[in-house]
Amino acid sequence: MAKLSLLLAFLIFFTPSLCCPEDQKQALLQFKSSLIKTASSSSLESLLFELESWNSSSDCCNWDRVTCSTGLHSRVVIGLYLDSLVFMQSMEPIVVASTILTPLFRIRSLELLDMSSNHIQGELPGNSFTNLSKLVYLDLKNNLFDGSIPSQVFHLRYLQYLDISSNSFHGILSGEVGSLQNLRVLKLDANFLGGNIPKEIGNMTKLQRLFFRNNNFFGEIPSSILDLKELEELDLRDNFLSMEIPTFIGNLANITTLALSNNKLTGKIPSSIQKLTKLETLQLENNFLSGEIPSWLFNIKGMKRLFLGGNYLTWNSNAKIVPKCMLSQLSLKSCGLSGEIPYWISKQKTLEFLDLSKNKLEGLFPQWLVEMEVGSIILSDNSFTGSLPPRLFRSRSLSVLSLSRNNFSGELPNNIGNASAIMILMLAGNHFSGKVPQSISNIYRLLLLDLSSNRFSGNLPDFSSNVLLGYIDFSSNEFSGEIPTKFSQETRILALGQNKFTGSFPRNLTSMNQLEHLDIHDNKIQGEFPEFISQISTLQVLNFRNTTLQGSIPDSISNLSSLRILDLSNNHLVGNIPTKFGNFIGMIDTQGKSSSLSDIFSFPIEFNDLIVNWKKSKQGLSSHNIELYSLLDLSMNQLSGEIPASLGRLKGLKILNISHNIFFGKVPVTLGDLESLESLDLSHNKLSGIIPQSLVKLQQLSVLDVSNNEFTGKIPIGGQMDTMNDPNIFTNNSGLCGMQIQVPCSEELSLAKPSKYESKKTWFLLEGLGFGYPTGFFVTVGILYLTGYFVPALAPNCRSQRRRQKV
Repeated sequence: MAKLSLLLAFLIFFTPSLCCPEDQKQALLQFKSSLIKTASSSSLESLLFELESWNSSSDCCNWDRVTCSTGLHSRVVIGLYLDSLVFMQSMEPIVVASTILTPLFRIRSLELLDMSSNHIQGELPGNSFTNLSKLVYLDLKNNLFDGSIPSQVFHLRYLQYLDISSNSFHGILSGEVGSLQNLRVLKLDANFLGGNIPKEIGNMTKLQRLFFRNNNFFGEIPSSILDLKELEELDLRDNFLSMEIPTFIGNLANITTLALSNNKLTGKIPSSIQKLTKLETLQLENNFLSGEIPSWLFNIKGMKRLFLGGNYLTWNSNAKIVPKCMLSQLSLKSCGLSGEIPYWISKQKTLEFLDLSKNKLEGLFPQWLVEMEVGSIILSDNSFTGSLPPRLFRSRSLSVLSLSRNNFSGELPNNIGNASAIMILMLAGNHFSGKVPQSISNIYRLLLLDLSSNRFSGNLPDFSSNVLLGYIDFSSNEFSGEIPTKFSQETRILALGQNKFTGSFPRNLTSMNQLEHLDIHDNKIQGEFPEFISQISTLQVLNFRNTTLQGSIPDSISNLSSLRILDLSNNHLVGNIPTKFGNFIGMIDTQGKSSSLSDIFSFPIEFNDLIVNWKKSKQGLSSHNIELYSLLDLSMNQLSGEIPASLGRLKGLKILNISHNIFFGKVPVTLGDLESLESLDLSHNKLSGIIPQSLVKLQQLSVLDVSNNEFTGKIPIGGQMDTMNDPNIFTNNSGLCGMQIQVPCSEELSLAKPSKYESKKTWFLLEGLGFGYPTGFFVTVGILYLTGYFVPALAPNCRSQRRRQKV
């Protein structure tokens, strides 16, 4: 025993301590130092805490987020778990340059590198990957990497896991990707990669999971995918893939997930899919598939999630469906279902998600559906009737209830607030009436509430305790009283238009400091334009149309730099347009200004359109691409003064309407700089001078109205101005001329002024005409009389006979 102890002591004393190599420690310390310099102040405290153990006096193999090998003779760094070191705690912009990775590429022993979710921006340093030849696992997802994917990444021969999803990589995916023959998982989701999916994808025969979702791939699904015999999950959703779903897809025997939604696939659902006995998820939504929905789909025993909606598929109501599967998610949106909900669905006791929207279903809300405790129920755009059963709101599972655009009626149950798990409640476009129950404010998880286009009345409940409520639409009802303001500070969208609200604008609207969309149109609001609105700097859409606003537009409105849509039409506003209107950055650059609410939901939500005066008629701007639009409508007021030249800076503006005011003076030539403008209405003012020639630069212009002004001179020619041939566009401008209204201009007449010789010749001709015209007239009449063209009216028979003879 003593000898054994002595031997152990000897080994401990003479065995060198196994620390990580000094060069690797210095590389990691350099990485930490660089990261601290570039991280924002909001992330710095967390960053220092996460890497607190990283210091020069300790072994890097003992540091947090570092893994070393366990060899007897040496230890080296083999794993770096550096995800989510940098995060956004506030709205501060964070930029971490891709050069931050440079020190890490010196650690040649790395087998695992996770740098996901760190806001790293720039191109990947391709040449540096040649140093990481032992890499097995690489995770760079949720960053801001751009450029093309470096070819060096495709030559990491030992790589088994590659995730570069949720970045900004673009270009065509190289066929070199097929060199990764040991790869098991490939995730390229949410980038801008395009072109055809390379056929070399079939060389990765060990691949088990392939995710190309949300890119720009087009063409057909390559037949080489058939070679991926071990493939278990194939996700090609949200691309532009076309042609038919290949029949060979049924030979991928190990497939559990086949996700092809949101492409341009055509043809029928291939019958070979029924051979996929391990299939659990089939997502074919929103393509151009046609034909009858095959009943054999319900015989695949392992099927749990089936999404077929948004195609041209039809449901055979005569088919007897006795499912052998037990579904948890089912979408048959717009599949031609009619009558009552198919009975077999009531037997799917594990159902968590049900979407039967955009069909022709009718009847009362089914009692069996009330009792099933389904988490998401989407029955919008059908013909259901009756009232909502109170039992529905006793559910502890219900998180989404979308019943918009049906024929439901009656009052909402008083116990609606008991459904405390609801996150999305959409009841728009029905015939509900009465007061909204106060208990609805007890739904503390509520994110979206849409009660628009019903007959609700009275005052609104207090929603200030619903701290998560971001989308609120109560428009087109009969609510009354003062404008409600008891909403969460996190409210992003607030639509109260077309009700019976009265009073003045409440100042505490400014407490909603995340508000992006404020719509109070068509109410009877008193007082002047609320200057305090300019304190809500996040506003992108502001609609005060037809609210009886008075007073002038304050200069401070220019503080709303993100504003893209401003509608103040049909009010009683006076004074000038503030020159600072040209500072609306949101109307200068409309790219990438989507609402922060759009990414919250995991499935498409049908938000209501924003109704505006679009090209001289009321139209709805779709919520799905409202960020593409920019509009300024000040029409139907009493605004005066000259049009500020600064409006020409709003290069993203698509519609400019300042008609029916008292503007005077010349139109600034800078309006020709509005390169995105599609509609320009300057009618019914007192504008004078010429219509500026610069308007010919407006290549997108399709609607123009300058009528009822005092314009003079030649209407510009060239570009889209040559297409403005409707005389009503220019009517009641007595001094205009030009080809568009077929009125020659004075300079055109002067160009045609005759020479001295031509003047004498003309005089001679006119003199001759003056002498010869009477003589010629009587001679001609005499000849016509003699040839039978003038016959006394008292001889109709003779007249008819003469005409027949002439024929």
